[in-house]
Formats: sequence, C-alpha cells, structure tokens
Amino acid sequence: MSGIILCPQELEALTGYQQCTKQLRVLHARGFLRAYISRRGDLVLERTHYEAVSRDEVLHVANGKPVVTAPKAANLDFLGKAA
Repeated sequence: MSGIILCPQELEALTGYQQCTKQLRVLHARGFLRAYISRRGDLVLERTHYEAVSRDEVLHVANGKPVVTAPKAANLDFLGKAA
C-alpha cells in the first residue's frame, strides 16, 4: 500500500536530486505546486496531488471538499468544416 505522501526515494527518482530545495524547485516547475518543505525540513508531496497533476487534472479544495477538474479538451470543430 502506498502512503499518502511520496517517500524520499520516489521524490529523488522523480526530480533527480537529493536536496529538498532543489527537489522543490523541480516539482514546482513541473506543476506540482502543492509540494512544500515541512518544519522538519522534509519535502512533502501528497500522492493524490502527484497523481492528479500526472493525469493533467487540477486538484483543489472548494468549500472544504476536494474538487477534481478534468483537463480542457481541444476545440477541433474547424477540422470538420469544408473550405
């Protein structure tokens, strides 16, 4: 069973770095904006956020409830129109 946060080995494999500040910089650049460094100095990335961003979904909380927004689909209507 996977934990609710990514383990240090997973974070290192994902970012290529061992140092938390470098890992955090890479994660934020890749869209994992909820990653942070805890008071203990550990990097924290929730597994649900990692999975949502990896699936190109946005995960946030509204009115105390988690909301997952599916990615927007491309508008390809113009392909069906004759010139």
